[in-house]
Amino acid sequence: MAQPLMPHATASWLVDNTALSFQQIAEFCGLHILEVQAIADDMAATKLTGRDPVRAGELTMAEIEKGQQDPNYRLVMQKGPDQLRRTKGPRYTPVSKRQDKPDGIAWIIRNHPEVSDGQISKLIGTTRTTIAAIRDRTHWNIANIVPKDPVTLGLCSQRELDAVVAKAAKAAGLEAPTDTRLEGDREALIEQLRAEREAAVRNADTVHAEESTYGGATFHDPFKK
Repeated sequence: MAQPLMPHATASWLVDNTALSFQQIAEFCGLHILEVQAIADDMAATKLTGRDPVRAGELTMAEIEKGQQDPNYRLVMQKGPDQLRRTKGPRYTPVSKRQDKPDGIAWIIRNHPEVSDGQISKLIGTTRTTIAAIRDRTHWNIANIVPKDPVTLGLCSQRELDAVVAKAAKAAGLEAPTDTRLEGDREALIEQLRAEREAAVRNADTVHAEESTYGGATFHDPFKK
């Protein structure tokens, strides 16, 4: 199914400007419902600027009205964005998030050992050499690597991670894990997500503050206003 060109920004606009359910927005934007919940609660590391899918020609107001009248209705995209397709190689990751890759890789290795190096490489956007170094603890910065959820770090979406884990579990003959995070105390879940995101932002601020004076040069810090 086609997805908006900027799914998170589009989700932010739909949350602010429509009465669509989080599930409808998540399905249209190709996101996990928890990501939409986070956007609605302003839990993202930076406030997202909404992107109007109607003006972009990806959705019509008539389609939004159908969705608002029927919570079970699935929005249909009018025109999918032109995609630049990659045939091979790791995914691109913004410079500001590349320092978080080792932590995300270590988290997957620890929690989902059935996921192959090739799958991690495509999901996180890294090389097999780096993954192997983290696996056998020969990575140059292994002492400072702390396993962290790659979704919380913004390296991939929850849906992408779930798909990779399910595929790896099936190939290994294991029972795919069930996402039960929507069960139980929702407020406790939201507080946990907020704490994880705030910790990730504080860690990034510290690293960028140190890098801003490296070599006597001053660099722009994207996390500072």
